[in-house]
Amino acid sequence: MAAYLQWRRFVFFDRETVREPAGPDGAGAKPFALPPGIAVCDSGRGSLVFGDILCGAVRCQIWFLPRSLQLSSFQAYKLRVTHLYQLKQHSILVSIGEDEEGINPLVKVWNLEKRDGGNPLCTRIFPAIPGNKPTVVSCLTVHENLNFMAIGFADGSVVLTKGDITRDRHSKTQILHEGSYPVTGLAFRQSGKTTHLFVVTTENIQSYMLSVKDYPRLELDTHGCGLRCSSLSDPSQDLQFIVAGNECVYLYQPDERGPCFAFEGQKLIVHWYRGYLIIVSKDRKTSPKSEFAGNEAQNSDKQVLNIYDLCNKFIAYSSIFDDIVDVLAEWGSLYVLTRDGKIHVLQEKDTQTKLEMLFRKNLFEMAINLAKSHHLDSDGLSEIFRQYGDHLYNKGNHDGAIQQYIRTIGKLEPSYVIRKFLDAQRIHNLTAYLQMLHLQSLANADHTTLLLNCYTKLKDSSKLEEFIKTSESEVHFDVETAIKVLRQAGYYSHAVYLAEKHEHHEWYLKIQLEDIKNYQEALHYIGKLPFEQAESNMKRYGKILMHHVPKETTELLKILCTDYRPSGGNEGPGMLEGKKANSEEFIPVFANNSRELKAFLEHMTEVQADSPQGVYDTLLELRLQNWAHEQDEQIKEKLHNEALTLLKSGRFKTVFDKALVLCQMHNFKDGVLYLYEQGKLFQQIMHYHMQNEQYKKVIEVCELYGDQEACLWEQALSYFARKEENCKEYIAAVLKHIENKNLMPPLLVVQTLAHNSTATLSVIKDYLVNKLQKQSRQIEQDEQRIQKYREETTRIRLEIEELKASPKIFQKTKCSICTSALELPSVHFLCGHSFHQHCFESYSESDSECPTCMPENRKVMDMIRAQEQKRDLHDQFQHQLKCSNDGFSVVADYFGRGVFNKLTLITDLPSGKTATTIEAGLQRELLIHTKRST
Repeated sequence: MAAYLQWRRFVFFDRETVREPAGPDGAGAKPFALPPGIAVCDSGRGSLVFGDILCGAVRCQIWFLPRSLQLSSFQAYKLRVTHLYQLKQHSILVSIGEDEEGINPLVKVWNLEKRDGGNPLCTRIFPAIPGNKPTVVSCLTVHENLNFMAIGFADGSVVLTKGDITRDRHSKTQILHEGSYPVTGLAFRQSGKTTHLFVVTTENIQSYMLSVKDYPRLELDTHGCGLRCSSLSDPSQDLQFIVAGNECVYLYQPDERGPCFAFEGQKLIVHWYRGYLIIVSKDRKTSPKSEFAGNEAQNSDKQVLNIYDLCNKFIAYSSIFDDIVDVLAEWGSLYVLTRDGKIHVLQEKDTQTKLEMLFRKNLFEMAINLAKSHHLDSDGLSEIFRQYGDHLYNKGNHDGAIQQYIRTIGKLEPSYVIRKFLDAQRIHNLTAYLQMLHLQSLANADHTTLLLNCYTKLKDSSKLEEFIKTSESEVHFDVETAIKVLRQAGYYSHAVYLAEKHEHHEWYLKIQLEDIKNYQEALHYIGKLPFEQAESNMKRYGKILMHHVPKETTELLKILCTDYRPSGGNEGPGMLEGKKANSEEFIPVFANNSRELKAFLEHMTEVQADSPQGVYDTLLELRLQNWAHEQDEQIKEKLHNEALTLLKSGRFKTVFDKALVLCQMHNFKDGVLYLYEQGKLFQQIMHYHMQNEQYKKVIEVCELYGDQEACLWEQALSYFARKEENCKEYIAAVLKHIENKNLMPPLLVVQTLAHNSTATLSVIKDYLVNKLQKQSRQIEQDEQRIQKYREETTRIRLEIEELKASPKIFQKTKCSICTSALELPSVHFLCGHSFHQHCFESYSESDSECPTCMPENRKVMDMIRAQEQKRDLHDQFQHQLKCSNDGFSVVADYFGRGVFNKLTLITDLPSGKTATTIEAGLQRELLIHTKRST
């Protein structure tokens, strides 16, 4: 039971008296007055509806007062109008009155939209009394669906009309209730498809279920109320039936009694309006209540009108009036009718004005409840919460203030609250606010940092663990920021937990390696990562791990570069094939760990023959280093063989120069010679042996590769010629090969050996004798060939002279092509060949040449043209050589064009040419550097 004496009173309504419209002269309007004799009233459909009684010459009228205050009326009854019910959803008005003396009330149903002679159309008239028993009608109610109408009587009976109440044929009337106490109130309640009828008498309250056959009845209470002291609330109060007794106001559901409010005083009128309960009661200072619940129509005592907000528990308005007839609701306002015919309007203040009134009195809780009941938007509520929080904060109630600020989350800028509690050093309040900010997923990285700092300063490990150990779906903070703050505060285990749970792999490894220094666990964690992340983290942290756990790190790298699959199965069941990283990229990881590097590289070359070239290069360098620094001869020999085997694997063809440099750096002789051989660098091989004065090796190189590079013998001869030692044996061997292959002119051989003081004539005696004998034989052959050419020339000249001076007789009898007997027409040539004309035309390419002699003639002509070109080229060369300032560049240019590829020794100079045209130095250089074919 709620005592209304404790409820605060406010003036949430403005009271005014309805006045007539101002006249044309602008004079002040006088109060509007209703006609005398108003007995009943109702409202709806844009009008206030009144009913009066026969008073003097005025007949019983039903009056309509629209908002324009232009009264209109029509005569509904002859004696009096006792009851009116205006439906809110239909233009239907139901009235009860009397046309004749006695107790015979009539019910009339009016259709206000249709007219009958200027008056509303009366669609139905029927007597109200149950049966033939005369009794007075006490109350009336109609269902908005027009299918139910209930009439209560003073004898305790209730008549129910079911069906279309506007027509006689479609409705059925029956007595629903009989009792011994006057019926004082009726109300229909519709909930879904269920319809209930509340019936209240002076002594009890009952409900009937009209949607079920036989209309089951349920008695709700054993006390009642007076006339007009009951009403039905709206959905904000769950359509409860309100019964106002003299001591309390009760609310009822169809099956039980609800809450009770202790509003004392004799109740005269009860209405429900927009969530407000309106009660008109006698002033406590007036005379006692009447027997029949205060229906003192002629009493002129003062009356109090109270408007209660049952939801928020305050009195929205209270005022005293003189003799209230009724309170009507229309056009968004309340209209109070008094017996003197005046109408007073109560206009509700707007929500913002009401809230400001509450703010001025610091009634923030009430303001919040009021705003919610008025369905104020979230922005408006947030502003109330902020003001309430500021009020509590200024009073020093920080705990209460933070609770209000929490309710502003999402609307109020968090920094507004945070600044207040940072200044006040109320860390636990700030923590509560930040927690809620995170729960609503509205926190940024700075808020997360601040909250975690609050936890760490408060040393509240339990709250800290609760905050970070939420499930994945409930994470309301920036995980990376949380990890940073926890790490900075020294909460490494919490930071590692967050990093592992939310897969922040870099942070997990960074904390494990740099802070906790748990290298084994970090390595194990990397082995569980997906391939791409495992690869990147091994590149980043591989050196640290190799320094502390070299063996385990090497094994993981072997797996990563061959056939990697996460140990935890993080890449899913569809990952059937393993992945492999580029092993060359991990070589820097093994800095200062040569033993592990060697094991890694050897493993890669064994299991993966197509490993990157860098793997083989590094392995070669590593083996050469080990070989160079090894002191034990047996181990050194083993390392030597391993390095040489690697070189011979064929993996260094594309990086020949690099492998050669490595072998030279480490003085790996066999490797250098092998690479020289593979690269066909025969001169370098011989120079290597020359530098080491290995004479036999020099000869062996010449014998092995002299056929591929003939200049090796010349270089060998020059080498031995420069030696002051007795190298006759080696010189003789070289000369023998030079003689057999005719690699050098004798003069050049003599000039070369002239630099050796130990080389005597006996060394080259045999060479020179053999060379002179060969030249003598060549001279004899040349002389014979010259004689032959001279004789042939003489013969040809004689033939030419004969052709010029004597006729040519053609005695051929056969064709030179088909060998058949010649027949005219025929073709004859001076060379002696004859042809059939048709054979000549078929086989000849030119009309002036013999088809038989033409191939030989062309060879001769080509030789002649070649000689002419060579003669011209020689002349051009001599001319450029004389005119050029840089004779060497001219010679180099002709060398590039291949002019000197074949050397011709000129012993007899042509006429007109002198020896000075050919420089002796040029001749010697040409003889030394040109490859000879003879």
